[in-house]
Amino acid sequence: MASFRLATIVLLVAGVFAAYNSAFTVNQTQQALVLQLGEPKRTIQEPGLSFKLPFIQDVTYYEKRVLSLIPQDAQEVILSDQKRLMVDAYARYQISDPLLFYQTVRNEFGARGRLEAIIDSSVRRALGNETLASILTGQRNDITRSIGDEVNESVSSLGIQIIDVRLRRADYPEATSQNIFNRMKSERTREAKEFRATGEEEAQKIRSAAEKIRTVIISEAQRTAQETRGAGDSEAIRIYAESFGQDAEFFAFYRSMEAYRKSFTEKDTSMVLSPDSAFFRFFLDKDGTPAKSK
Repeated sequence: MASFRLATIVLLVAGVFAAYNSAFTVNQTQQALVLQLGEPKRTIQEPGLSFKLPFIQDVTYYEKRVLSLIPQDAQEVILSDQKRLMVDAYARYQISDPLLFYQTVRNEFGARGRLEAIIDSSVRRALGNETLASILTGQRNDITRSIGDEVNESVSSLGIQIIDVRLRRADYPEATSQNIFNRMKSERTREAKEFRATGEEEAQKIRSAAEKIRTVIISEAQRTAQETRGAGDSEAIRIYAESFGQDAEFFAFYRSMEAYRKSFTEKDTSMVLSPDSAFFRFFLDKDGTPAKSK
């Protein structure tokens, strides 16, 4: 009786364990492949509770959501106009057929290696027929669309569907970028020198014109000053002449006083003249006549 109870308990535990091992759940974001000793038996793409043979069947889950493939390194591509570009492409894909996916690439790691090689080949082939101008303009969307169609056609045999392929980066290689920068720098330096030379030439023209105008203005001013001074001197001579005609003695006295003032301005002025010189006649007598000797 005790052995019967023990056997019953063992069978019950084994049944519970077998039931537990035979049931599995597929989430909404997953799809499953039931394998028996490594051989695919059935595909489950609907979410919910499912069953399998315990112990001899296993379940492999695959993502139903859209996956991203981002290459680690950019690749160098030669365009039809012999320009070199560093291109970084990424793709979004979805596992459309889990059975075919398992049979061809096994898992996402294997799919990544195959996809990178296919995308790399398609990008090189597509861009090799294009020019730099077409890649930098609105034709870029058409180019990426054609790459996506070609890749999608190539990976359909892998149980994968390509959602989108895009070019994240399309730049010159570092050496080429440096050469372009140096050429641009040289060109800008040359233009700057031309602008400076042109500006200096214009400045010289402006300075020459200003100097010419200045010379003309000064000449005109000097001529006007000479004319004014001549007119003034003429008027002064006329006034002096009239004054001289009215009182010759006073005019002589005034002229002598002016000569005295100008001659004895400095304190250390020395003059060597004869005492009876006509220059000192107003020093001897206010009338200008020499004093009589006693």
